Amino acid sequence: MMSSPSSDREPARSLAGKVLFITGASRGIGEAIALRAARDGAAVAVIGKTSEPHQKLRGTVHSACQAIEAAGGQALACVADIRDEAAVQGAVKATVERFGGIDILVNNASAISLTGTSSTPLKRFDLMHSVNVRGTFLCSQVCLPWLEKSSNPHILTLSPPPDLRPEWFAPHLAYTLSKFGMSLCTLGLAAELGPRGIAVNSLWPKTMIATAAVENLLGGSQALGHCRRPAIVADAAYLILTRPSRERSGQFCIDEDVLREAGISDFSGYAVDPKLQPHPDLFV
Repeated sequence: MMSSPSSDREPARSLAGKVLFITGASRGIGEAIALRAARDGAAVAVIGKTSEPHQKLRGTVHSACQAIEAAGGQALACVADIRDEAAVQGAVKATVERFGGIDILVNNASAISLTGTSSTPLKRFDLMHSVNVRGTFLCSQVCLPWLEKSSNPHILTLSPPPDLRPEWFAPHLAYTLSKFGMSLCTLGLAAELGPRGIAVNSLWPKTMIATAAVENLLGGSQALGHCRRPAIVADAAYLILTRPSRERSGQFCIDEDVLREAGISDFSGYAVDPKLQPHPDLFV
């Protein structure tokens, strides 16, 4: 059993004793954030749909939990679709029963389809909005009673700065609407929850990150060479989540900028292939 999330005995700049609820944590950026927290001895609820090995997707909720425990943390596998209200409520209940509360929510799960309007079936439109916008809202809503009890509560959403430039909308309107919907959740929740001391921020990578989306949808193995590893986003998330929650909220952070503010300027160690220039991500 973890110590109470309201405990403030851990040292500054540490997630020791904290409980994280991370959606889409089976792989990629979500798993990387979980592993960074685990190195401090945090507890992580791994929320994901993949319980059995998938032909095209590396990792399951169970393999992520094994990696978290190997890194020094505690883990709970929660097989759940964040479009399902009862499943989210069940995952939150299981997390609280196992670890005593929730200090941090990371809204990482996301669906993607970079298709134009005429090429986007409504079923795909609905999927992206159900996962990206509705899922972010739902997880924030269900975790809120427990975040209010934490001494340093945070909500961090993986979504871009809400920049209304037409070039971000024209090529893939449905996807952009859904990602910016996540960002608008940050905008609204930060103002709503700020008086309660809950920090609500968004984080987005400056460059493409080596994830399953890149490998399967955005250019395959050739594109991966122009990516950075998920660890850069995880390190930036760590710096945000270890701040006092009343210090900064309502911010749309870029991973590289967060690290530069902390005095880190050499990002070559994050490159998949240091000989290649990383490609910029969407929306930046």
